[in-house]
Amino acid sequence: MRVPLTLLTIAATLQQSNSLSLSNVSQQGTRRAALTTIQSAIASAVLLTPKTALANEEQPQPAVQPSSTPKFQRYPQLRFIAALGDPNASSGTGANTWGLWKDDPGPRGVYLRDYQERLVKRGGVAPAGWTFQNNDWWLEEHGLIMYNPEPLPSKKYSKSMGQILPYKRYVVTGDREVTTVLTVFEDGRWELQKGNLYDVTHLPCRSARYTPTADNN
Repeated sequence: MRVPLTLLTIAATLQQSNSLSLSNVSQQGTRRAALTTIQSAIASAVLLTPKTALANEEQPQPAVQPSSTPKFQRYPQLRFIAALGDPNASSGTGANTWGLWKDDPGPRGVYLRDYQERLVKRGGVAPAGWTFQNNDWWLEEHGLIMYNPEPLPSKKYSKSMGQILPYKRYVVTGDREVTTVLTVFEDGRWELQKGNLYDVTHLPCRSARYTPTADNN
């Protein structure tokens, strides 16, 4: 079984700070979770609040060396990042497998008990408009089938440099003690400015990603 956690992220926008939250991902049976194992890793779903943002550096920096004083732009609503990593780690690889929910996937979900009526009989299209994917789907611990996150952006355009930078930054927090900056790189690397993944993980509402094994069982 693989159990990810939920991260809460906060990003600053010029004069303001932004917030995000991550949700846990777990794996059961012969299905594989998208992110790591229960003892050695956590998959985190980050929720970005209207205050969350992406870095918008103004001073030229080497492509692989993010500025230490980035500026952030607000997102219009809460967002979640589905991520994977050792809960005790402050850096690692694999961010190229992380995902992003641009809104809270819970309210748009379908309970398992309603699977036949609200998904199968509707041709796999949920009442909220998203399409269920048989070979790749997400389940929240309270029984909600959720729509799939999109790939997490890991690069951005710098107006001042006139080029695309191979990294992107998010302000993250577990809404407990630690608030810090998460940097994800285009090559899959990630790092936290301080603390570890557990520190910036929002603990409730774990979820699991289900995909078939090699023999499709």
